[in-house]
Amino acid sequence: MTDLTHYRNIGIFAHVDAGKTTTTERILKLTGKIHKIGEVHDGDATTDFMAQEQERGITIQSAATTCHWNDHHLNIIDTPGHVDFTIEVYRSLKVLDGGIGVFCGSGGVEPQSETNWRYANESGVARLIFVNKLDRVGANFLNVVQQVKDVLGANPVVMTLPIGSENTFKGVVDLISRQAWVWDNSGDPMSYELQTIPDNMIDEVEKWREKLIETAIEQDDDLMEAYLDGAEPAVEDIKRCIRKGTISLDFFPTYCGSAFKNKGVQLVLDGVTNYLPSPVEVKPQAEIDLEGNETGEYAVVDPDRPLRSLAFKIMDDRYGALTFTRIYSGRIAKGDTVLNTATGKTERIGRIVSMHADSREDVDSAQAGDIVALIGMKNVHTGHTLCDPRSPATLEPMVFPDPVISIAVTPKDKSGAEKLGIALGKMVQEDPSFRVETDQDSGETIIKGMGELHLDIKVDILKRTHQVDVEVGKPQVAYRETITSRVEDTYTHKKQTGGSGQFAKIDFIIEPAEAGTGFEFDSVVTGGNVPREFWPAIRKGFATSLEQGVLAGYPVLDVKVTLVDGAAHAVDSSAIAFELAAKAAYRQSLTKAAPQLLEPIMKVDVFTPNDHVGDVIGDLNRRRSIIKSQEAGANGVRVKADAPLSEMFGYIGDLRTITSGRGLFSMEFSHYAACPKNVASAVIAEAMERRRAA
Repeated sequence: MTDLTHYRNIGIFAHVDAGKTTTTERILKLTGKIHKIGEVHDGDATTDFMAQEQERGITIQSAATTCHWNDHHLNIIDTPGHVDFTIEVYRSLKVLDGGIGVFCGSGGVEPQSETNWRYANESGVARLIFVNKLDRVGANFLNVVQQVKDVLGANPVVMTLPIGSENTFKGVVDLISRQAWVWDNSGDPMSYELQTIPDNMIDEVEKWREKLIETAIEQDDDLMEAYLDGAEPAVEDIKRCIRKGTISLDFFPTYCGSAFKNKGVQLVLDGVTNYLPSPVEVKPQAEIDLEGNETGEYAVVDPDRPLRSLAFKIMDDRYGALTFTRIYSGRIAKGDTVLNTATGKTERIGRIVSMHADSREDVDSAQAGDIVALIGMKNVHTGHTLCDPRSPATLEPMVFPDPVISIAVTPKDKSGAEKLGIALGKMVQEDPSFRVETDQDSGETIIKGMGELHLDIKVDILKRTHQVDVEVGKPQVAYRETITSRVEDTYTHKKQTGGSGQFAKIDFIIEPAEAGTGFEFDSVVTGGNVPREFWPAIRKGFATSLEQGVLAGYPVLDVKVTLVDGAAHAVDSSAIAFELAAKAAYRQSLTKAAPQLLEPIMKVDVFTPNDHVGDVIGDLNRRRSIIKSQEAGANGVRVKADAPLSEMFGYIGDLRTITSGRGLFSMEFSHYAACPKNVASAVIAEAMERRRAA
């Protein structure tokens, strides 16, 4: 049995172009997993194996790989940096024990860095920080360290200092050992020498080493007391304290280097094995019941306990569906039967494979702490729990955000209709943030996603991977509706047909609820005028009706319905009668409650060179944006704003024109807000036109 204390399940995450995939490539080279380094810009990086990734030079889906360093078993997941694929980061962090946050030495803490950091905090994942690209113009290690404090509110502990900067960067000083690691210019990561600290850095090294020790020994009162009395702690004691503080998220060991130039990555790997937790050192996953309530039991990481594993990613390839699974407790072997608690059905495991990007290696079994892929699972989706049929339990599932943008897709020929349906079914199973539905009025197939790039990639996958040529409609915004005033109303449903009839009377209040609460239902009926067993049917009638608003047919948010009184008939009343009454009451009352159209507002983060700031802000203002802040950096200005999604289509092209190709931006959903009257009128008129045409 493998020693679980030597396992490290880690993810690598960062903003677009901070160097995640390049860092992963260097780790694979150093650990002997690959012999030739592939480059992102050449389209041959190991973990960027999709054609779309190789062409665009970005990571689109998370890729898993396994390697070894200093007798430790490393499961590594390289995640995307683009905001449209944040879901890949979220579900990877859900099953990891530790992570490496990569930051660009010149770009610093960028927008997606903040989002990923927030996800990691929510998941309680211990992290190292690697400040990359210190060979770049404008790179400044200590500036980035300060940004981590100011922007992320985190506590970075400097472990290494750079020797030289920008084009003179040649190595790093390890503060604990007081040794300088200096690389030559051959590009070989193993071509380095351990030297004494350069004379001009001795004072700075001692200053930062003192800060490192003072922060670390706060984890041990006895060491702290001895240190205050003048006794310097032993190196092993310092490392033990750093490990303790890292696992408890009190601070984050921070390294520096240049992955592209093969400098500094070894120390990051040492940091992973020295300071990040093994599976047995993290808080075990809570088990929940079918209603989603915690049972008080935990999936303790132990191969001898009943099987508890979480499917966190589904990937379809030429061999069939791959189900990526994190095993929390117990063991699995080829041919085993496991229970899927989400479906209540058992499934037989055909093959178990250890992944290395898009290649795989068959293994006979896996145990607690492992991340493997299963082949042969038929009805498993992301977030499902696989467990021992003799000891069923469910792990906390994943919650995914709703899409904010949609487009209509139509196959170019009739023979493509069936292929399109099969392909979209597979793609939905792979990506929980990608949704497909059929427009009831027009019969069109609508695909929904997190942004323009997200849907652009999906259309490309349809064409290349599934050989389905489609015509694409213009992007549609996922508007919502709500109400703004309180209405007291009554409705009586009465229907007489041959035998027993239908009767239900409800008196109710419909009113706005707090933003973000969705739908609330309450009953204050006393005296049994509406029997309690009919309340769920009334709730269901209102809840299902809210899926279609009265203005433009969009889902309705933040509504509270209170059942005040009503009447029932001893023979003619039934659950279906009260459900129908609620649906009719909804249609009658919602128009009286001053309905309002809501539009998605995006959190926009734009980087622009200094000489284009005015033009960029002027353009954002024309797009109905609200400017939140401006932050001056070494190479330009970051402008943060809230902007309506409907005004941001095609923004990247306009931004590049304004900034002569030097501007960058990222965008993620923030909240829903009321539409201006002129915009609402146009959206409602367009919806009415679509209905008439259908």
